[in-house]
Amino acid sequence: MILVTGASGYVGNNLVRRLVAAGRPVRAMVHSPAKAEVRLADVRDRIEIVKGDVTRPDTLAPLMDGVSAVVHLVAIAIERGGATYEAINTQGTINIVEAAKAAGVRRFINMSQNGADSSLPYRFLASKGKAQDYVAASGLDWTALRPSVIWGPQDEFANVQARLIRLTPLIFPIVGDGQARFQPVWIGDVVEAVVCCLDDDGTIGQELGLGGPEVLTYKEIVRRVLAALNARRLLVHAPVPLLRPVVALMAAVLPNPPVTPGLLDLLAIDNTVAHNALTERFGIAPRPFAPENLDYMRQFTARDSLKRLLGRSAGG
Repeated sequence: MILVTGASGYVGNNLVRRLVAAGRPVRAMVHSPAKAEVRLADVRDRIEIVKGDVTRPDTLAPLMDGVSAVVHLVAIAIERGGATYEAINTQGTINIVEAAKAAGVRRFINMSQNGADSSLPYRFLASKGKAQDYVAASGLDWTALRPSVIWGPQDEFANVQARLIRLTPLIFPIVGDGQARFQPVWIGDVVEAVVCCLDDDGTIGQELGLGGPEVLTYKEIVRRVLAALNARRLLVHAPVPLLRPVVALMAAVLPNPPVTPGLLDLLAIDNTVAHNALTERFGIAPRPFAPENLDYMRQFTARDSLKRLLGRSAGG
């Protein structure tokens, strides 16, 4: 039995489907079973959905019964309420590790983050770095995956650009000089890497970077999204200092802000992968972040994009 934490999340629901397709027994740990019933409806009869909370260790111990491997995906990129980076990303990982150790579960795959480092002044990356430090010192048979920005139909990076483009019919602001570098990696390739790790004990004790086939600047990413939408906008550079108060206001008043001050800081970190395990370890040809692969973005409308920012579903 494979326990997937955060199974109804972006990477989680895609991974669960891939494991089911491979005939693997899956226990899907989620925070909201009702949400999971909807998001995983197509495989519901072939998985076990269980409720768990990484901030409450007492909810985790029962979930480890009969588990042979844990794939830990729970993390937040945007803080809301009491859900902080330290509580979820760091302590939540510690709680999962301790539950696995107590149950005698050896195999542990941790979804870390490219650029994560406990010594950094950026709280998000530091929280992920501290979590991985704990995993590495756990004594478990661990593997850590460190993807660059992940793209796909449910992502909250490239799709945010597409939705904002729908809401800005003439001019689109480019943050800073637009030269922040990324190596966008397809969700399907990330999920495939997880499956490969489960089958490859040679990855134990390894931190593996995952990236797409190209390094792209933020401005190049926006241009490709525009091409996918068949849209034209005047791209205007907005200095980061001028954007900070605007971003802070959005984070304060919007239920689902497209960016926060903390995420704005991350543009200062190079998000490229020096050694790409997709190609070097697993022999996977990564899918490029190209307009022809982004046609799903055309479904985004200005109306639905506005509703998302206001924290309401597309259906109202």
